[in-house]
Amino acid sequence: MKISRMNPFDGSSKTVAFFDVETEEGINIKGFTLVEGTNGLFIGVPSEKGKDDKYYDRVYVPKELKEQLTEMAISMYNESKGEAASASGADDTTPV
Repeated sequence: MKISRMNPFDGSSKTVAFFDVETEEGINIKGFTLVEGTNGLFIGVPSEKGKDDKYYDRVYVPKELKEQLTEMAISMYNESKGEAASASGADDTTPV
């Protein structure tokens, strides 16, 4: 399993990124989110709003696999933040 796309989100919500997952069999699952919670970052699985205005998960991930996916997503998110900062010159330590 690998993360096939990671898009950091700079909005005003607790969501910090959106990402997609590709399984070893080549199945792409779109719509995962990386969310900033009170205990740190965690993943949210793709969900859909029902007729009763509640959200229901569209994908069920076993606990062990969810922990592995969370670690992968946080790592990739931190890498993408670092690349964005260096591309904007924020990490530029060259004396002026």
